Amino acid sequence: MKLERIRIEFDMEQDRLLMFILIHGAAEVRLWLTRRCVKRFWIAMQKMAEWKPEIQRQPTPEARTAVLQFEHEKALREVKFSRQETEPPEVAPRAQPLGPEPLLVTRIQARREPDGRTLIALLPADGQGAHLTLSESLLHGLMKLLQQAVAKAEWDLVLELPQVDLSFAGTGGARTLN
Repeated sequence: MKLERIRIEFDMEQDRLLMFILIHGAAEVRLWLTRRCVKRFWIAMQKMAEWKPEIQRQPTPEARTAVLQFEHEKALREVKFSRQETEPPEVAPRAQPLGPEPLLVTRIQARREPDGRTLIALLPADGQGAHLTLSESLLHGLMKLLQQAVAKAEWDLVLELPQVDLSFAGTGGARTLN
């Protein structure tokens, strides 16, 4: 089945994020993400983004971080983000294979396929969960959606890619880099 759209909203009453996964013309899955789960999910997504060979081949942590940031920005340019706040009326109700109530995600599994795609499983304590296959651009797009939703949640949780500090704290004079 082909992924149509992912939407993440903050539910103030539940103090959780509600993730909607829409499968093209067929189904909808709803998942609750707690603050704790989001922290683990973010770490897993960062690791998946860093698994890219172009990043791993870099000789220093600073170079890996810089390439990761470049790849993130490049991938985000390929993703189509909708600014629509409300869901358009559906022609027919979507099937809800995991039930009408959102599942509470308690476990996250991730792995990278040889072709570069990322497989993510968002699982409840018991039973079936959602399994996503994401391209590089969709992985980074999901990271961006999660960042935006966490900012709205006001959880005092900052989701950032590693930052490179290119300043040099030296004791001597100016340094020249070639």
